[in-house]
Amino acid sequence: MKNNKSQYPDQEFKDYLNQLASPNYQGGSWMLPENPTPLEKSKHEICRAILLYQQENKITDDELADKMKLTLAETEDVLHYRITLFTLDRLVSYASKLFRSEPLTIGIIRDKEFYGKSKAI
Repeated sequence: MKNNKSQYPDQEFKDYLNQLASPNYQGGSWMLPENPTPLEKSKHEICRAILLYQQENKITDDELADKMKLTLAETEDVLHYRITLFTLDRLVSYASKLFRSEPLTIGIIRDKEFYGKSKAI
């Protein structure tokens, strides 16, 4: 006799799985890879600063998009850390519309144990 019970008896969980399976699902925030490069870390940090700006100033995604002169979809990509969709210079340009502009600082760590070379962070 076949068991007709669902593997997921909770309706709310079933609805969540259906949302994830939907081709229209936009997804959530992206995480940094396991061993991020200095470039990936920098882009992630700019996205984080923009998200914090939005939260601290209590503005909507639409208002933020307007301030950065972006579409709503582009703004959502920034807010969800979709860093592979942007170059560093584009993210810096967006952030400069929200923050006072300063030159970027790149930290160099001199570590002989790190393959005998310097490491940029």
